[in-house]
Amino acid sequence: MENTIIRSYKDLVVWQKAMDLVVEIYRLTENYPKTEIYSLTSQLRRGSISVASNIAEGKSRGTKKDYAHFIQIAYSAGAEMETQIELSKRLESIKGLNFEKVDLLLDEVMRMLFVLIKRLKEPNNL
Repeated sequence: MENTIIRSYKDLVVWQKAMDLVVEIYRLTENYPKTEIYSLTSQLRRGSISVASNIAEGKSRGTKKDYAHFIQIAYSAGAEMETQIELSKRLESIKGLNFEKVDLLLDEVMRMLFVLIKRLKEPNNL
């Protein structure tokens, strides 16, 4: 595995994947019914932005404790998104949309955040 120097949150693969997730959420929710504009569409968009933003803020804070705190917030926002996506799949007005890209990206980001949380809890790490 290549050792890459992390100079900023933009160098974090998890942040890059989270940004890809934001784009895919926007693409997907463009096809949601207009009746969902102030509910699921808005929630999913804000949630995806929250994941990426909290990764960036945590990395930029400068302490391991702050970093861990914001990564946990990002993970929690991802869990909310998982629930909202599952609800979307169950609603008749939204059925038929292709959730595959969003599902794969969200799963990947959540796995990466989980590992990062575990690593940040280890003494003398990061």
